[in-house]
Parts: sequence; structure tokens; C-alpha cells
Amino acid sequence: MRYLIFTIVLFFSCSTPEKQEVNLLPKPQEIQINEGVFTLSNNTSIIYDSLFLNESKYLQSILKNSLKGSNNSIILEKIEGLEKEEFYLNVSTKELKITASTPEGIMRGIQTLRQLLPLGFEKNGGSAKIQCLQIHDFPKFRWRGMLLDCCRHFMEKEFVMRFIDLLTYHKMNVLHWHITEDQGWRIEIDKYPNLTKNGAWRTEKDGSVYGGFYTKEEIKEIIEYASERHITVVPEIEFPGHSVAAISSYPFLSCTGKNIDVGTQWGVYKDIYCAGNDSVFTFMEDVLTEVMELFPSEYIHIGGDEAPKFRWENCDKCQKRIIDENLHDEHELQSYFITRIEKFLNENGRKLIGWDEILEGGLAPSATVQSWRGEEGGIAAAKSGHDAIMSPTSHCYFDYGLDATDMEEVYFYNPIPEELNAQQAKHILGGECNMWTERAPQETIDSKVFPRILAISEVLWTYGEKDYEDFYNRVQNHYKKLDDLGVTYGFEGVPIKSEVEYINDEFVVKLIAGNRDIKIEYSTDSVSWTSYSNPFTISETSTIYAKGFKNESEYGNFSQEVIKCKSTGKKVEYIIAYNKHYKGKEENNLTDGLLGSIENFRDGYYQGFSGTDFEVIIDLGEITEFSEIHSTFFQYYLSWIILPTSVSYLVSDDGENFTEIETIQNEIDLMQEGKFKHDFLIKNRTLKGRYVKVKANNVSKLPDQHPAAGSDAWIFIDEIIIK
Repeated sequence: MRYLIFTIVLFFSCSTPEKQEVNLLPKPQEIQINEGVFTLSNNTSIIYDSLFLNESKYLQSILKNSLKGSNNSIILEKIEGLEKEEFYLNVSTKELKITASTPEGIMRGIQTLRQLLPLGFEKNGGSAKIQCLQIHDFPKFRWRGMLLDCCRHFMEKEFVMRFIDLLTYHKMNVLHWHITEDQGWRIEIDKYPNLTKNGAWRTEKDGSVYGGFYTKEEIKEIIEYASERHITVVPEIEFPGHSVAAISSYPFLSCTGKNIDVGTQWGVYKDIYCAGNDSVFTFMEDVLTEVMELFPSEYIHIGGDEAPKFRWENCDKCQKRIIDENLHDEHELQSYFITRIEKFLNENGRKLIGWDEILEGGLAPSATVQSWRGEEGGIAAAKSGHDAIMSPTSHCYFDYGLDATDMEEVYFYNPIPEELNAQQAKHILGGECNMWTERAPQETIDSKVFPRILAISEVLWTYGEKDYEDFYNRVQNHYKKLDDLGVTYGFEGVPIKSEVEYINDEFVVKLIAGNRDIKIEYSTDSVSWTSYSNPFTISETSTIYAKGFKNESEYGNFSQEVIKCKSTGKKVEYIIAYNKHYKGKEENNLTDGLLGSIENFRDGYYQGFSGTDFEVIIDLGEITEFSEIHSTFFQYYLSWIILPTSVSYLVSDDGENFTEIETIQNEIDLMQEGKFKHDFLIKNRTLKGRYVKVKANNVSKLPDQHPAAGSDAWIFIDEIIIK
């Protein structure tokens, strides 16, 4: 083994006490704390195997200077027989040694060392005393990734590199870089200059032009930066869907050949690459050739998600392709498209990854599936002998609000589904958190990703039983490190949540702090505030207000309306079942007295029905007189949630024979922009009955003018109010 010795001067004091707190994220597999400290000084040397030259330079940059001297040493030692990212870190008073078989292992050990350095050291230098200890560490999963969407909102080169640093610091090893989309093409392609001349820019509603792209030189710089830190950058070049920016640049790529604008709205567009046009495949191969010249990654991500088949169904060339290739339908046509591209990638020594929709119509022979619509796609892939990456919306979508996925939920995620046996589980490469940016410009990314990424980093790195109390305490201490790194982190969870149950003709309200350090005050009039300690009751329609305090500072606020009426708490029979992904409070949802948010339809108060009508029967318990019925539906057409075309109300004394009260036609444009709720209301009536039936007709398929025309439309409802 050959060592090289380099020298530089550091200036340190020697007044640090002989015992330090050790706080590491993710938690190492094995750690033993010993007596004493290692003191960095102007007499410390760095000794390293020649294999670790780059890592030694990186370490020297962290320590601000080279190191020389003879009093004690930092040693980067090579030994055989360890796994790729496995390392030992042994700290004694005389030497600090990181031992590994590979540069990757050394780099992970350096990140542990970084977290052991005192606060402010990386920014200001100064004295550094490190606790004597022994660590043996290695990852649980080999794929520990984060997706960064730079299409919906463009991220500056320096910001991307900064995020690579943050991934490195927390022992993540994959940056999944989403760089082509409907709303922007972000990668320079020499053979097709219009992709960035035109496709990288969109004209917003106010007339302003928004966009940007990365030159090849900038991409090379980012990849080199990541490579030095042993972060793999996996590019995502979307097809056949999410391709409007490319089509706007080169209309021949579409089924219609018509000129269209770069996408300005969020959601899914019906214009996708034409699968019947050979020139599209030439284009894709040309693009991917230049992509592969830039990115050394073993994997190329091709998207494959959310590709409406509307254009293909009405395209002569696509229909001819289906006949010529003996395909059954448009789903198999998508499989043909992806398989053809996979063959091209394989011939060039690369592997294909796609979102779980690539399972539809048959999975390409050696494709890896990234499962996002729950875990089903990953399970299906693993059972068929294909590799999978788990990133379900339930735990891994950091663009979602904390009420959908908080830090504790992320921490308890297990990427290995119980349905898999030991052999099948080997196909789960790991997991990935996703940061989509429809509603997240660059300046908001930190607060959405942190601290939740701390949880996923530990999920993907650390073996053993979960201990949230221990993890939570380490996170509190880690915030100081994030402050040093300039991270503007957000909340761990919704600061204040509620559990409201209707019992014995009144609401029982339990307020829940988002973490154990929050103290809550509440009010029903926003004037008189009471310290919360135990559940309380409310007997009438009211609004609950609450505010949290952490370390004496205000930490979030909360408000919730509770509605008491004749249907509150009554039994609901579902003639048509709700979708399992949007089940709300299940059988109690429509009569629980709680309304869903306009801003966040994933708040757990809505029930969703995809491609089906809505029909329920409410049992009021006895024949009851009433004069009003409200049913509140939600619309957000960019997420395929559309108001029903009509809502009918019927009444019955026996639950069998119903008389129609009224059918209300929807007069609101199904393409009306924004998020809003609409109350299908009848009032000032004299009505009587025990059973009330509510029926809502779904438009079924999204209309032709919708960007995702032909896809199943959703109906969303939160409450039925009878007065």
C-alpha cells in the first residue's frame, strides 16, 4: 500500500473539553464512543492511499487547507473485502482513520467526519476537537435518491450543485434530474437547437417569458461536481407523454403536426409523441445519443408516465402501427414505444428506468420500474423478476403538504413490501424522494425537502428497529448543522392537527401537536385563548382556532370549521364505492361535519371517484323534516377533478322506494381555471323522509378541450349537509 503525505497549516485552540455529544444522520450501523478527543492542529498530517487522491483533495477543501505535521494524522486507508460504500471510522487521540475498499466508501466516511466537526467549522475554520469513537457503517439500499424537477420551475446551476452537496452530506447517492417536460426543455441538444431556442421558454398569462436551460458545458460541470462526491446523476428524458415543449419546437413529433405552445399550465396534456411516426424514433435516438455522451450513468430514465392515448386513438399512423406490429391496443403501443427505445439504450450499454405506467401493455424486457402510484407497480415488477425503485406518493412526494406526508410518516416507511418474499425483495434497489416543482420555485425547495429528507436518508441507509424518539432528538440537534449549511428548513409536520368525532350529539375535539415540543392554545372565537391539555366538546356549528408555540416562539396556527346539522353522524351507504387512494374518513366522511380545504385536496377530507358516478344513501335514523340539502364538490381541472354534470336528490321513507326531489344541472364550465368548491344546493323546501339519496353524474372522460382529453375524470366530494 502506498501513502502520500501532503501538508498545510491550520490554526486551532486546545480548550475544548474531553467529551462531546455525537449526533449523526443517518444513524450508523455500529458506533462505540470512547474516552478522549482527536485534536486537529497545525501538526496534523493527512496520509492517504493513491486510490483516494480525489477524496483527500475533497477533505482538504472541507478543512479549508492542506494538512502537514507529525503530531497526529488523518488517514484514508485502503483494505480489501468491504462492500462498495462500506467504511470504518476510527478516532483515537493520535489518529483519525477512515478505512474502505473504494473511493465511495471513503467519501461516505468523510461525510460522517463532517458531521463530527464542531459548529461553524466548515464556514469559519478554527479549532476542531473530535470525540474518540469507532464506527462501522454501510448502506441498507444501494439506490438512495432524490428527484429534482427543474422543468416546471428552473433551478440555477449553482442551486443544483448545492443540492448535490446536501445529498452527499446525508449519504444519499442519486440525483434523479428531471430536465424535459411539457413546461420546459432544459438540456441543450446540438442536433435540435429549437429545443432550447423555443422549448426552454414559455409565455405566462401576464405576458412575461419564463424559462432557462443548461448548456452542455454546465451539465458537464454539474456531473463532474457530483462525480467527485460519488453522486450519480440520472437524467430523465420524458416520453411518450410530457412532451409538449419538444413538440412545440418540432411539430412533426406529434400526431397532428400542428403548432402548439410550450405548456403554461400544470397537469397532463393530450399532445404526446406520435408512436406511428418513424421520425419520432429517429429524434429520440438522436437526443438520447447526445444525452449518453454527457451522462455516464448506467441508467437513463425515460418517464413513461401519464401519457393519454387520445391522440393515438385518432391517429392513422398510430393505428397502422398497431396493426402492423400485431398489437391489441394503445397500451401495447406504448409498450412497443418503450421497448424499442430500451433496445436502443441496451445496445449502447445503458439501462432504462420508467415510472410504473410502463407496466401497462407489457413491461420492456430489462426495464427498471419506479413505483409512484402506490407500491403496486414495484411489487409487480419485483415479482416478474424486474428491478424496482420505490417512491410512492404516500411517503416520498415532498411537493405534497405536510398534512399528506410528514416527517414521522416518511421515517416509518419500509421500501420492501410485505407481499414480497426474500428473493423478490432483492429486486427492490431502494427508494427515492421526489421534489416536483409545479408549485415550488427555487426559493421554496429547502423548506419542502427539509427536514423530511433526513427521514428518508435514514430509511434507506440504516438497518435495525425504528426508534422515532431517538431520531427526532437527533433531528433537533441536526438543525444547528443545517443552519451552518444555510438550509432554510420547514416544519416536521403540520404544527397542529385535529381529531374530531361526533359522539352523543356533540363534537369531541382532540388537538394534536405536530411534534412533542409544541404547546397549543385554542379558542372558538379567536379572542379568548385557553391552554390545551385535554379534548373538549362543541355542541353547535363553530370554528376552532389554535396556535402552537415551540421554544417560546409561535410555531404554526390552525383553524377548522365544524358543522352540525340533521345528517351529522348519520350512516352512509355507498352504492358506488370511493377510490381507495382518496377515501377520506371512509364511511363517516360525508357526514362527519368537516369540510375539505380548497388549497389542498389531499388533506384527507375528500372522497374521490375516478371515471364513475357518485351515489350514496344517508339514513337519518327516523322520518325527519328538513328544508335544505347541500353537497359540496371540488374542481381543479388541471388535476383531472371535475364538477359533476348534475346532482340529483331523492327521498324515501323505507329505503327502497325513492321520490326525486330535484336534479340540479351544473352550469359551471368544466374547464374553469383554479381550485374551487361548488355547493349543489336546494333550500326553502318542505321535505320529509328517513332516507336521502344523492346521485352525481361524472363527465366520465375528460372533454376534448382538456389537455388530457380522454382520461378518466374524478369527482371529489367532502360533505353532505341536511338542515
